[in-house]
Amino acid sequence: MEYKIHSDFSMGNLEEMKEIYSSVGWTRHTKEIIKQVFEASNVVALVTVNDRVVGFGRAQTDGVFNAAIYDVVVHPDFQKQGIAKQIIEHLLDQLADVSCVHLISTSGNEGFYQKLGFKKLKTGMARYLNPHLANEYLE
Repeated sequence: MEYKIHSDFSMGNLEEMKEIYSSVGWTRHTKEIIKQVFEASNVVALVTVNDRVVGFGRAQTDGVFNAAIYDVVVHPDFQKQGIAKQIIEHLLDQLADVSCVHLISTSGNEGFYQKLGFKKLKTGMARYLNPHLANEYLE
């Protein structure tokens, strides 16, 4: 299977992206929210197969000191094929000169990111407005 990675959000199809978010249980992502968060991200990776979006990731960065990777999502029909790894590598290539790249993994996927060179933080902290997420991710 041949897939392409794009750095341009305009290559994305909001309906397909919404379907991918929903396919992994992220049901609060409307097309409007997807458009807003991707337009606010200055580093994007969209993966297409036969011109259909099957996965994506995004990051925000100041270009020098810090970056944060968000929303690395691959449709279940295309998981376990190395696509998420390619998304991370594509994002990291674009962030190569940034001193620190942060990422918060979804529960159960920590090992995947550790294989790609990410390590647990000693001083990482967060605040979640959603109590369910706070219970899942905060100590």
